[in-house]
Amino acid sequence: MRDIQWNKHIVFGISLCIVFLLILAGVMIPEKLDAWTVQLHASIIRNFGWAYLLSAFIFLVFSLFMAFSKYGNIKLGSDHEKPRFSYFGWFSMLFAAGMGIGLIFWGVAEPMSHYLNPPSYIEAGSPQAARFAMRYSFFHWGVHPWAIYIVMSLSIAYFSFRRGMPPLISSCFYPLIGDRIYGVAGYCIDILSVFATVFGIVTSLGLGAMQINSGLASVLPFEASFTSTIIIIAVVTVLFLISSMTGLDKGIQMLSKANIMLAITILLFMLFVGPTNMIMNILTSTLADYAASLFEMSLSTNPFRGLQWTQDWTLFYWAWWISWCPFVGLFVASISRGRTIREFVTGALMVPTLLTFLWFSVFGGSAFHLELNEGANIAATVAQDISTGLFKLYSFYPLSNVLTLLTILLLVVFFVTSADSATFVLGMMTSGGEENPPASKKLIWGLTVSCTAAILLFTGGLEGLQRMAIAAALPFTGIMLALCFCLIRGVQYEFRQERKTEEDNSLELTPPSER
Repeated sequence: MRDIQWNKHIVFGISLCIVFLLILAGVMIPEKLDAWTVQLHASIIRNFGWAYLLSAFIFLVFSLFMAFSKYGNIKLGSDHEKPRFSYFGWFSMLFAAGMGIGLIFWGVAEPMSHYLNPPSYIEAGSPQAARFAMRYSFFHWGVHPWAIYIVMSLSIAYFSFRRGMPPLISSCFYPLIGDRIYGVAGYCIDILSVFATVFGIVTSLGLGAMQINSGLASVLPFEASFTSTIIIIAVVTVLFLISSMTGLDKGIQMLSKANIMLAITILLFMLFVGPTNMIMNILTSTLADYAASLFEMSLSTNPFRGLQWTQDWTLFYWAWWISWCPFVGLFVASISRGRTIREFVTGALMVPTLLTFLWFSVFGGSAFHLELNEGANIAATVAQDISTGLFKLYSFYPLSNVLTLLTILLLVVFFVTSADSATFVLGMMTSGGEENPPASKKLIWGLTVSCTAAILLFTGGLEGLQRMAIAAALPFTGIMLALCFCLIRGVQYEFRQERKTEEDNSLELTPPSER
């Protein structure tokens, strides 16, 4: 108990100090911070990019192994424990925390970006470039990101809900370092987790506020400005702080359910009002391309041609997913109690991925239809400002203003749920793993991430901290590989103990003459 109390104070205090020091650097010396992080990020991607690819593939294989091995029937909780949330509530929160906001931002922008600027060995604007653009959009947002999240969340859920340890990333290392998880080693792991979570959510909040600003400027009579972006951040902050005080059962779950219904409504509208046949053809053919080349894409850094494109996109994405996994992993673990390992892995790996594929097919396919057949120049719009691509697409469809306002609402609610989830997770991380962290800590972290986003948008230091968060993915890759080892050790020990108990019980029931 004393160790956990110390964890609360040490992790909270040191994490908050590091965050404030880096914010200060972003305000006082944004140019130097930017230059330093550019060099650091480039060096990591250049020298360790292959490690990101290999590790992500290992995480995918490991997740599938855990689901379909004899360990798949182990429950993340006591043997007779029931899941805390319904399937719909669970899937809604999974999607909101793991992918939601990014899909809105990149659903049109990424396919168009790849189409206009593919690797050097593919002709820009060609049918081959369009096919490549859809396949790699599927790849970047498919099963690999969820496998990364699963390794983290499965480890936390098992050691916390099955083995009764605090729901902290450091707890998962007990099979490897024992009671040292309550010392310096454990503190370092948890502080690094807080660091990655804070700057991951800060950059997303800042970039998302910019997209909401662009959307509002396209339908309302005002010009997007820094002031309007700050107002948006302030409104979103008030909303997610109110939501954070209501807890998981009410705030986040209710908003996530509402948001997934709104997202599906917009998706279906675009599917049936847009070029339905082309969308479905793109979906089926891209699924075939994705499945056929999954192994090759998973392990190829394209060292002989297209290396720079792979570094700028695929390796960047893999590092970004890993930097996000402390936040998403801890949150997903907290909502998955009572499910079996098999149920958890298959649900988290397949359902959000299939919805993601449909999303990219609908919005990317609609954009390609307009680009190729109507001369809409959506790709050129994306090249000028990524945040406006989706709203440019809407301008070619009926009810465009209504669609824009609904998408802005979707963005706002996704931001509220993401920021709410992040403050909940940060509160847990800095409260010794309390499942209901103090409202004061959630308030402190909520105000910290919002103020940080606003300050760094003003000073231009946002991208520098984004690259710094991604740099944290390098040590976290090693941490996650160790998590795989620790989880295997944990479930193996449980099986050995069960087998020993069964043998002892059998021996007690066997008459002495038959032993």
